[in-house]
Amino acid sequence: MSDAPIPLPPPTFEFLIFSLKTQAEMRLGLLSFGQPEDEAEEPDLPSARHAIDMLAMLADKTRGNLSVEEQRLLENSLTELRFRFVQVSEDTAKEKAAKASADTPASS
Repeated sequence: MSDAPIPLPPPTFEFLIFSLKTQAEMRLGLLSFGQPEDEAEEPDLPSARHAIDMLAMLADKTRGNLSVEEQRLLENSLTELRFRFVQVSEDTAKEKAAKASADTPASS
């Protein structure tokens, strides 16, 4: 095995967007590295929301200073993540409700 360090990608705006997007996807439980799907971690909705909010803040602070491609990447990432956040939030609420009703003993 080589001790050579893995080269890092150049620090670009696109890489920053992809990094924050990936962080949000991981917190939403959409990505799991090295874990079987049935052992995936529970979604961490507050952390996912924070990563999405970071992207939104970046969009706000850079408005008017981005290329068309950068603006499109940022807007598309935000749209997708917000949609996925709602989906995961709803699924999580349904799972908790189903678990709660399964754990509640039936009254006779």
